[in-house]
Amino acid sequence: MNNAERDRLADETPDHPSDWKVLGPYLSERAWGTVREDYSADGNAWAYFPHDHARSRAYRWSEDGLAGICDRDQHLCFALAFWNRRDAFLKERLFGLSGPEGNHGEDVKEYWWYLDGAPTASWLAWRYHYPQSAFPYEQLRDEAARRGRHDPEFELGDTGVFDDGRYWQIVVEYAKATPFDLCIRIKVRNAGPDPAEIDILPTLWFRNRWSWGQGDERPLLAAGAAAAGLAGVTADDPVIGRWNLAAGAGPDGNLPEPLFCENETNTARLFGSADSPPYPKDGINDHIVAGAATVNPDRRGTKMAFRYPLHVGAGESVELRLRLSRDAAEDALDLGTGFTDTMTARRREADAYYDMLRPQDATEEEAAVMRQAFAGMIWSQQFYHFDVARWLAGDPSQPAPPETRHTGRNAGWQHLDAHDVIAMPDKWEYPWFAAWDLAFHCVVLAHIDPAAAKHQLLLLGRAWYMHPNGQLPAYEWAFGDVNPPVQAWAALAVFRIDGGTDFNFLGRMFHKLLLNFTWWVNRKDAIGDNVFEGGFLGLDNIEPFDRSATLPGGGLLEQSDGTAWMAKYSLNMLEMALRLANHDASYEDIALKFFEHFAAIAVAMGELWDEQDGFFYDRLRKPDGTVATIRSRSMVGLLPIFAAVELPASLWKRLPTFRKRARWFIDNKPELTAFLRYFRTGRFPELICLVDEDRLKRVLAPMLDEAEFLSPYGLRSLSRFHREHPLVLQMDGAELRLDYEPGESQTALFGGNSNWRGPIWFPLNFLAIESLRHLHRCLGERVRVELPTGSGRLAHLGEVADEIERRLLGIFVRDTNGERPVFGARKPFRGDPQWNDRILFYEYFHGETGEGLGASHQCGWTALIAANIVGRKVRLSSDSPEVSQSG
Repeated sequence: MNNAERDRLADETPDHPSDWKVLGPYLSERAWGTVREDYSADGNAWAYFPHDHARSRAYRWSEDGLAGICDRDQHLCFALAFWNRRDAFLKERLFGLSGPEGNHGEDVKEYWWYLDGAPTASWLAWRYHYPQSAFPYEQLRDEAARRGRHDPEFELGDTGVFDDGRYWQIVVEYAKATPFDLCIRIKVRNAGPDPAEIDILPTLWFRNRWSWGQGDERPLLAAGAAAAGLAGVTADDPVIGRWNLAAGAGPDGNLPEPLFCENETNTARLFGSADSPPYPKDGINDHIVAGAATVNPDRRGTKMAFRYPLHVGAGESVELRLRLSRDAAEDALDLGTGFTDTMTARRREADAYYDMLRPQDATEEEAAVMRQAFAGMIWSQQFYHFDVARWLAGDPSQPAPPETRHTGRNAGWQHLDAHDVIAMPDKWEYPWFAAWDLAFHCVVLAHIDPAAAKHQLLLLGRAWYMHPNGQLPAYEWAFGDVNPPVQAWAALAVFRIDGGTDFNFLGRMFHKLLLNFTWWVNRKDAIGDNVFEGGFLGLDNIEPFDRSATLPGGGLLEQSDGTAWMAKYSLNMLEMALRLANHDASYEDIALKFFEHFAAIAVAMGELWDEQDGFFYDRLRKPDGTVATIRSRSMVGLLPIFAAVELPASLWKRLPTFRKRARWFIDNKPELTAFLRYFRTGRFPELICLVDEDRLKRVLAPMLDEAEFLSPYGLRSLSRFHREHPLVLQMDGAELRLDYEPGESQTALFGGNSNWRGPIWFPLNFLAIESLRHLHRCLGERVRVELPTGSGRLAHLGEVADEIERRLLGIFVRDTNGERPVFGARKPFRGDPQWNDRILFYEYFHGETGEGLGASHQCGWTALIAANIVGRKVRLSSDSPEVSQSG
């Protein structure tokens, strides 16, 4: 089927993005309070660069804004600013509480949605709700400070600012006429009962690259000629050339006023300096809000905004149009029929693109969830810039950083030099990449943009990301932390989703992952017994203690999840090697290495099995040599069933050396193959997995028990068993406690709102669904379990996977009362179609109610719901495991 958006992606490779991606939604929604912008002695990023400084201080590493777009290297940025005539400063960026300010950690206090998006950003849509009364900054801070960890978050809707519909509904749409010609439409609706006033400020600026003493030439924005009836500005940059921004008239027929300043720090406001620039970064803000003479009368600078003062009647809407083009002739800056035609065409093409992905049996609700999840994934790809060596040393023209930096955070990662567009966990709370988050993001991206997914998986293995010792960088706060090793799994998933033919990509990933696998074996198996550690491994608060910290009384925590992840890593590397060996015989020997390594881990995994409980547990090896089992019924004990790989005959029938050696190993190493679960079903495919049929059924019993792991909305991270039976440990004179917490965390153990103690998280649910489908394809319908446990209803493992998937989807679609569980009872979402007609994809979800918790726009791994929905289309069209993709 012909499709214009698919055609735009056709010529891409992982190393060469399409010209259609030169401009995109790559602008973060928060750069203040990040590690990159922190030059303090104590590493308190939030305090060093708070929200109050953001409007006045030039960023060193990246920019932020509302509904923002920029080029891939973030030379030129465009975003929206608003003023409701009541706030003390312009609304140029999203507001939220820092980690120490929130009663459950950092928390954004705004409402916005990524409505839509095409993979090349040829079409984008964004919506924001802005109060007509003064934004309650202090009330939000003060009430959060008053509340404790047992209280819910105090949100913007709780302040009453949206009562009676007194807010602005602002929709921003982008459509590209060509890769370098962007139409911009801004729709402003007064949702309130009375006429109201607002200033809309489309803002164009250059990222500050010239203030750091590195010789970069200063670019220039200047008011310039435009077509008749338009206001214009030219943007000249020595690297990206000349761009033109044209602005149409407002609803009153008047052209907007262009205002200019410099994207440079207001040192007078922040530091009391006498030599502050006359037109600093906050010059437009001070001019509009206070009437200050802080905009350049010569209409030149490095930051500018068109000011549209609007008076809008109750329930009425206005529309504004702009166009940003490179080297555009005056007569090309059309804001009339050509503009409208471009908007209509790009929206229609996006419709057609997503229609191709929609399963035939998907409801309108499900299709809308899928499409908005993909949109969030597209909007969450951001420009990420961080040269750690430069950050540690400081810039030539700036004060030297404190000496403590050289032995502090990320000091051992001076090789890391990032300058890329990468999918972030979200654009506000986590505007930086995280290794295991990114793996899941890429599995989602692969369904709509395989080249981008491959590029980003390959990126972390490049020499300027991967540590020389083979470790992958975890995340910006501490690159040396350890995330679960899911990159091999993700590479295989992306390979299959993209058709299973890009062996160049698979081989490149394999080579890098060999280094990382070796790092794991050398660094995270302390006593060489194939039982692995790893620390918190992304599962914050999953135990009674911080798994990354020194344990009370010392000792070594041997982890069920760490060992299971390594078993899965071995199996994924085995499958990769076998697939590559069918195209290049040199991989056949290395396939044997991973086959045998898995066997050794599988035997060691048996040490973590508890026969009495029928469950896998972590264990603590104490300094005196004794071993204590940590009996927490958590995802840590479910992970071993995720370590499974299908081995269809096509993978090994042409590999005689592998067949012969594998058979010899099985026949002659009984001590290593006792736990090597090699199922023969009498037909292909075959399966290797970590647990045998008996243990599989025993682990599935609590997993599918609604009184333990199985919530109405998916699998909980911690069994509800611990609600009545908390785990209490006495260690080195301290009492450590693990309670079931279905919602926000009530402990500061791992800081802020990190909580795996009971809520529902999408990544591990997704892996559970995929693993159950793998097992079902190999074991068939003869393996049946109760669903739910105790119900007497038997289901095969494919039906179990379908049921978990159905429950996850139930978080987002309307229930019998017409409400979406994701919003809970929150004001103003409940019962108001202007608020609950679109989805928010939260970080995690309440283990009993399905209400969204944590970061409100975790569009990365929670977007896995879209991969689940698209996966139905594949499963409906083919039963072949060779073409079935993950999930």
